[in-house]
This record gives sequence, C-alpha cells and structure tokens, in this order.
Amino acid sequence: MNSTTIVTVGTGIGRGPHGYSRPMPSKRLTLADVAAAAHVSTAAVSRVVNGVAGVSPETREHVRRVIDELGYRPDPAARALACGHGSVVELVVIDDAVTFGNSPYYGRVTAGILRELAGGDAQLRVHVVEKPDAAALLAKIADTVSVGVVLINVAPAMAAEFYARCDRVVSMGPCAPGVPFVDADNAEGAYAAVVHLRETGRRRIAALHGQEGNPCADARREGYRRAIRDLGLPEVSLIGKLRRAAGYELTVRLLAQEPDVDALFVGNDLMATGAMQALADAGRRVPQDVAVVGFDDSVIAGCMTPPLSSVHQPVEAMAAAATRALVEEQVTPHWRCVFPAVLQVRRSSAGPGQPDGSTGGGAVISPGSRADTAVADRRRR
Repeated sequence: MNSTTIVTVGTGIGRGPHGYSRPMPSKRLTLADVAAAAHVSTAAVSRVVNGVAGVSPETREHVRRVIDELGYRPDPAARALACGHGSVVELVVIDDAVTFGNSPYYGRVTAGILRELAGGDAQLRVHVVEKPDAAALLAKIADTVSVGVVLINVAPAMAAEFYARCDRVVSMGPCAPGVPFVDADNAEGAYAAVVHLRETGRRRIAALHGQEGNPCADARREGYRRAIRDLGLPEVSLIGKLRRAAGYELTVRLLAQEPDVDALFVGNDLMATGAMQALADAGRRVPQDVAVVGFDDSVIAGCMTPPLSSVHQPVEAMAAAATRALVEEQVTPHWRCVFPAVLQVRRSSAGPGQPDGSTGGGAVISPGSRADTAVADRRRR
C-alpha cells in the first residue's frame, strides 16, 4: 500500500506575456490555475489534458497554448485517477509535521484506514499541511478526488466550503453542519471519568482541557462540566494544546493556584504524560496524592509509571468506518457514526481495593453503566 506525505505552500498571481493570469512558481500548478488563466472551466482543462472529447477544437487549441505559456505539467497521480487507472483515499491533516509524527492519534487513524483498504485496489495518500496553506490544498484535492477524503482538524468554515465542492468526505469528529463524520462519545467518556474519580474518594477534581474550537476537546469539556455540576463539586480547569509540553506547563500552574487538587482529568494521553511528569517533579505521588485519568487509551497509557487510566477511543475502528463509508459510497449529508467511549481503569486512578490494570487490561467502566451514579451520590450527601 503506497502513501505519501504532501506539504503545500502558498501562491501568488502574475501576468504572462500574452495577458493570461499567471500563477507565480511557488507551488505546483493545478488544473484550476490553468482554467483561471484560460477563462474556461476546470472540466474543460481536464478534458484537454487527458485527451477526452467534449471541447471544441478552438477551445482545445486555446487551452494548450495557455498550458505551454504557464509551463503546466499534470500531476501523474491525479492524471491516473482522471483516466481511471487508480483509486485514492485522501487523508488531510491540518497540523505541523512534527506533531503528526509524534502523535499516537494520527498513527492510529492511518492504521485504521490502511486496514480497511487492505486487499483492495485503493491507495492512501496522506497530506499534512498547516493552517495558512490548507485552503489551497483542499481546492486542489476537490479537483482530483477519486474515492473520497478523510478530514482531521479542518475548521468548520473551511470544511463547509470544501463539502460544497466535494461531497465524498468524512471528518474525524464533527466539524460543520451537514458534513458527514465519525466520532467517539467524548462527552459521556469524560463524564464517566469524573464520576470514577469521585467514587474513589477524590473531592477536588481538576481538568486540563484541549484548545477551544477542537470539537473533541469541546465535547470532553462539556462532559467534565456536566459531571462536576451533578456531583456538586467546584470546577477547576485550564485550557491548552493537546500536547505533552502543555500538560506539564498547565499542571505546574495548576498546583501553584490550587495546591489541594487531588485528581486530574486530562484531555488526552499525550497531555497526561506531561501532567504526570509535573506531578512527579513536584513530589506528588500518583495516585496516592493525585489521581490521573487521560483520554484516548493509546499505547502510551499502558507504558506510563504507574499505568494510566484512560477513556478508550476506538480510533482505528473509527477511521476504518470512515474509509468503508467512502469506498462503499454510503456518505450522505448529515451521515454520522458514533462509537462508545469506555473508561479503562489502571493504577493511576484506582482506589483502595479497586481492580486496576497492573496484571491485565484494566477494569472497564462503561459510560452508560454510570448514568445515574453522580446524581444519586449528590442526593445521598
């Protein structure tokens, strides 16, 4: 199975000697660039490039002159798709390349897509691009898409604009009204984590949330807040990026501001590794002094010391479901597929006498099984 990582850059517009609008050579030219310069449709340029009927001889000659003037060379992969020689699922990740390489989440998404494509003819092509260049990349993909596109971290307005041009798309997490998506029940998973911490005797449960505007982080924050309200506990929370460094820095700040915190719910496992390091540096024992629960249940959760309790997010299954929906042409406006998020209890939060993951996979707590626990606990008090 082939895959490539593509990072795009911006472009400027100039004028060719024959008066055509000429894109500056800061990126590979696209069919859309040629169409704009020749004042014809992208479809007309595609027919000329691929030798397909459907344009007049005059238009064909005109487009060829513009192509020569601009120095346009077709993308071999895109041309193969246009001619029916290949099928590609495009994975578009809006993030920096370093984070893409370090994050367990992105690796799990990629693995899930490849697992679903195994044994078929379709390939995976991975695009990692930062926000300033995302619109140009998405515009190019919209002109050449074959099987479909999986989106990660695409802003709502940008996702909606792309979906208006290309309806073969599934987002990892909700992004814009009507855009198909797969997701885990983030709010219920966070709720179960907070209830678990309270049931182990914790009374000052703080949270380290991901950045606002991230749909997954927003849902986890909503679940934490709902649980805190139901339990009658004070809200103590800070917001930062879902990265190890942010987890460390926020925990240092939290301990200075709220020294009596005895539990942490952390937005993802990577952030939780930083939080646990900060706790260790401050002389706080986990879980004796501060219990910790992360989110994702990635491979790093079981490698921590002590092993990290975490809400399991079935990322590989989610990515596979998104891919299957594209391959089988199941996606329609408002299509969605939501997976349960189940708490996996390990030693970082296990209370006295409570089963943990020290000799196995950990104790599993389903969000649904704790739906009424918080309210009942509050009534007893």
